[in-house]
Amino acid sequence: MEVYYTFCFLAAVSVFLGFLNQYVLRAQTTIAITAGALALSLIVTGLGKLGIVELRIWADQLLPLLNLEDILLKGMLGFLLFAGSLHIDLLELRNQKLEIGLLAIVGTLISTFVVGALLYWFLMLINMPVAFVYCLLFGALISPTDPIAVLAIMKNLKAPEQVSIQVEGESLFNDGFGIVVFAVIYAVAFEGGQPTVPAVAELFLLEAVGGILLGLIIGGLFHWLICCTDDHSLELLLTLVIPTAGFSLANILGVSGALAMVVSGIIIGNFTRERGFSRVSQHELDNFWNITEDFLNGLLFLLVGLFLITIDLRPADYLLMVASIVIVLLARVMAVCVPFLYLKRRRRYHPYTNRILIWGGLKGGLALALAMSIPSGSAFVQGQDLRYLWVIMTYGVVLFSIVVQGSTIAPLIRRSREFAEPESAATANQQQAVK
Repeated sequence: MEVYYTFCFLAAVSVFLGFLNQYVLRAQTTIAITAGALALSLIVTGLGKLGIVELRIWADQLLPLLNLEDILLKGMLGFLLFAGSLHIDLLELRNQKLEIGLLAIVGTLISTFVVGALLYWFLMLINMPVAFVYCLLFGALISPTDPIAVLAIMKNLKAPEQVSIQVEGESLFNDGFGIVVFAVIYAVAFEGGQPTVPAVAELFLLEAVGGILLGLIIGGLFHWLICCTDDHSLELLLTLVIPTAGFSLANILGVSGALAMVVSGIIIGNFTRERGFSRVSQHELDNFWNITEDFLNGLLFLLVGLFLITIDLRPADYLLMVASIVIVLLARVMAVCVPFLYLKRRRRYHPYTNRILIWGGLKGGLALALAMSIPSGSAFVQGQDLRYLWVIMTYGVVLFSIVVQGSTIAPLIRRSREFAEPESAATANQQQAVK
């Protein structure tokens, strides 16, 4: 029960920080909660070192029991992805399928290998040699843009529609592919697996294609069930079953629960919303999942911020964190610009497309959870546990991503609104010519 009480109190703190932000800071809620939790962690750590208040023992005992890896990967992720995908316009997603596909697959692979190569070179430069496969593992866990962080930050910024669909679509789909890449490299690094084409294809089919098929089945089943009832409460309860039992079923079957939730959410949001819900029910559906999404986002990013309490940072760790931030940003530039060298030959894009995609490629709790899934004691670098080093570097990238990138992308998006969408401008010109 102590863990349950801690969870309840942390939830209360996240709501309080959100309330305080509304009247004091007035920043984006996710940024405010993460920054608030970070400040709280620093205060608690400082008071502990002064001997005034010692909460380190409490944090060391309880935060690991909360287990961010399990809470996110096996719990919150299903709710947050389902809630985010409810608002995705399928028609716009279809129009941007090539862009989203290249960013989610080609971009993730480019970023993984660029991060791995640059990290390998940097660690050799500072006399901390690490096997290349471990550097690739870090590249795989940090390369996918986190759907939770991206959707939370982009939700109310009103970015240009074309760019917004690309950012949201990439973040929703590339985590499934990124987890497959991570699983393959993980098997090579720790299980002695061989990255053969049949093995990779089998894993991809099981994780990605299996998740998509399960999502279609779940979405189709609950579309039919919701259309069969006019009870508003029952309709909402049926949607609640999808990210609970549906996500759990995906984990049990060994397929991508993330992709299953995205696909089922798109079905419910695009088809069931119009055919199975009345206008009153549609409003209730949006309110219910917006509240759920905001609450879980706040709790998740509070946990990310408080994670600092359990870490004893050394001077060398700060150098690794700064280096990892620079490396990940360089890799993100490559991951966006290379696909768009081809894409820009096919159609016109918003002038701010590349800049928003690069700076909006946020990392969040998903990357941290993957880093924490690396087994402790499996490899060492100059006496330091590889898991500890990778978690520290991931934490630095995540904090920079949410606090710095997340807080500075709003002015970039505001400037982007001064330019009309290429296709919208072309349509307007055609209509004017007809007149």
